[in-house]
Amino acid sequence: MERRIGVVAISVLHRESAMKVNEILHGFADIIRGRMGIPLKEKNIAVISILVDGTTDEIGALTGQLGQIDGVKVKSLLVKV
Repeated sequence: MERRIGVVAISVLHRESAMKVNEILHGFADIIRGRMGIPLKEKNIAVISILVDGTTDEIGALTGQLGQIDGVKVKSLLVKV
């Protein structure tokens, strides 16, 4: 299967959802190449961007699990390598 490289943007709208997000990201550590998280305390949200390198199935599983968490929004941008 072809691999993709891309960026996944995650908005965490409820602080209590952050632990579940981190658990899922830990489970997909093998396809995550980098991560940057910025808490916006005055707006009570956090934005996380991750650089991923994996198959569309792997990345889709990651974004799908994240998207099922209440208060979490996910968008991705992928390119074929």
